[in-house]
Formats: sequence, C-alpha cells, structure tokens
Amino acid sequence: MSHTSVNRAAPQTPHQDLHSEQGCLRGEHPGRSRNPVIKVADLAWLEFEKPDLDRAEVFARDFGFAIVARTEGELWLRGTFAGSPCMVIRKGRTSRFIGPAFRAAERTDLDRLARATGSTVRDIGLPGGGQSVALLDPSGLPVRVVHCAEQLPELPEQQRLILNFGTDHRRTNATQRPPREPSRIQRLGHVVLETRVFARTLDWYLDTLGMIVSDFLFLDGQRGRGPTMAFVRCDQGSVAVDHHTLALHLGPGTGYVHSAYQVTDLDAIGAGGEYLAERGYQRSWGIGRHIQGSQLFDYWRDPDHFMLEHFADGDLFSCDLEPGWAPMSASGLAQWGPPVTRDFLGASPSPAKLREVMTALRGDNELDPARLLGLMKAMSS
Repeated sequence: MSHTSVNRAAPQTPHQDLHSEQGCLRGEHPGRSRNPVIKVADLAWLEFEKPDLDRAEVFARDFGFAIVARTEGELWLRGTFAGSPCMVIRKGRTSRFIGPAFRAAERTDLDRLARATGSTVRDIGLPGGGQSVALLDPSGLPVRVVHCAEQLPELPEQQRLILNFGTDHRRTNATQRPPREPSRIQRLGHVVLETRVFARTLDWYLDTLGMIVSDFLFLDGQRGRGPTMAFVRCDQGSVAVDHHTLALHLGPGTGYVHSAYQVTDLDAIGAGGEYLAERGYQRSWGIGRHIQGSQLFDYWRDPDHFMLEHFADGDLFSCDLEPGWAPMSASGLAQWGPPVTRDFLGASPSPAKLREVMTALRGDNELDPARLLGLMKAMSS
C-alpha cells in the first residue's frame, strides 16, 4: 500500500483526505518494530494515587464507572464489558498518576518479557488474582504488563436508542427521552502521555510491547526532524482494534494527559454530560468529533484535575494499515465541535508550567527552543 501520491478526488486509503496529507516519505519512521519482544493485546487498566477515596468514588459513579472493590486503601473501577477492571485508585498523600497496565495476550508472554528485560513475574493484588511484570519506559513512567487469572463478568448495558434516518423509520408512535443519568462506561479505550524523549519512548513501546502506529503528527516546517506525536494501537493481526490504545506526544512534561472511556452512543455522551454539569464538574472540551481516530468526544476534569474523556464510535484498524502522516495543529484536532479550549491544550500559563518548560529546555532530551516554538505555533493554529 503506497501513500506517496494522493489523488484528492478519489482517496485510496483511510489515511488520505482528512486523516493525513500523505503517508511516510523515504527513510521516515516505519511505525512498527520488526521483531518485538511480545505483542500486548490491549490496555488493561490505569493506576492512580489520591488522598480522598470517598471523593474519588463519588466522581467515579457520576462519570459512569461501576465499582469492583473498595477497601480502606484501594478503589477498583470497571466498565460494563467483561474483562479486567479499568482503573485502580490507591490512597496516597498526593494525587498522582502512577502508570498504565497492558494486558498480555498469553500468560507465557510474561515469562518472555521478564527474560528479555531482566524483570520478574510477580503476583498482583488484583480482584480475581493475576500476575504482572513491572517495567519503566524511557520517560521513567512505571508500566505493567499483566495477565488476569479471572475475567469480570459483563454488566447490564445502557440502552441504545432507536433512531430514525430519513425515510428509514425504525421508531413510530414512541417518543425519544434519553434519561439524565451517568454515561455508563463500557471499557477503557486509551491513554495519552506526554514525554520529553518522544522518539526513544515511542520505540520502546513498539519494540517491547509490539504496538504499531496508526498516525504520526509532525510540526510545520520540521517534518525532517521526525514526528512529535503518535497514535499507537495494539497489533492483533487481522482483528481490527482501536485506532489508538496509547497516544504519545513531545512536550515539556512527563506522564498523564488524559484517558478515554467508551460509552454507548452520542446520546449517552450528551445526557451524561448534562448529568456531570448539573453536579458542578468542569467540562474541559466537547462535544465534538475527532479527526485522528474519528471518535465522538467529551472531556471532563475530575475533582483532582485529571482529564477523562467519554467517547463513542471510534475507528478500528487491522494490522495491515500503514501509518498516516499529518501536520500538528489545534484546528486539526476535530472535524466539528466547539473551538479547542486552552484547558484541554494545557496552554494556560502558570509558575509550575514555566518551571516545567525551563527544566525541560535545560535537560538532556528532545525538547529544544525550535521544537518548543513549533509546538506553541501548532497549538495556536
């Protein structure tokens, strides 16, 4: 499949038109590893620490999570789909993101990964039991690869609405009244991480966990220096999976940007958003539809200022789709919706943000003044 020439009148691949101006050029990053250690099957859960588990549980229920288990020191959250929990919050002195856990396709993958990285397979305190290998990515972020002994059973789904389309009348003599209630989370979809060492971190996820790139973004006028953002999916061969399970972007910070959770449909996003607004939570950005990934989205801040996304109707790609390449810009984040907010972009100046930028510019990493100015230009374009 070639992306080197684009016929705008007759797009030949899913990455043309809105999704990228063109594919890779000769010598650019291929977007996958030739011989990864393992291939993870999915994102399992995210791990946080927070000082107030009661407050965290209230928000979790309002956002649409179900509770798996609650102890004095831990809160495990899940969606309605069968599988693993999708978040664990442990009691700590401050609010912080610990790291992601990815699901191994087979139990033997943990042994292979442990041998290749000099790590150890250990039991973990997961409801239902399980084992994991603990790693550090090049940013210094803890990453687990896990295998769960038992799957959680599915829970009742939020009712999907019956819609009328043009002359296709599926609902007659009945009104449409989606209830004002939490958007019932189905599953964890993806996590977005910021890193000062983008190229090294990206290659680590491809080489170690066998993930593959769906789309690259680059800075205007700096494509020759390589991409600055990658939307990365799991490789399950011919089985189509989420456009991105992990997204990485270059920046002055390190760690969590946001995480995304699938809900039933647009009405679940809208009614659930009204429910959150009525309870005083802060919307960060939405409702709209993305370009890379195509998801319907709505972003919110929890009481600890972490950003979480409700999404529905995302793209699904199999392994044979090559990466797309597109310029990075704020206007390129959505096909439709309200203008992107400064809160979503993390563009509001603060002493902490300025210290973060100065520390990054003085450090041994990939962020230099030209890259920083390019990022600032992209986020205002």
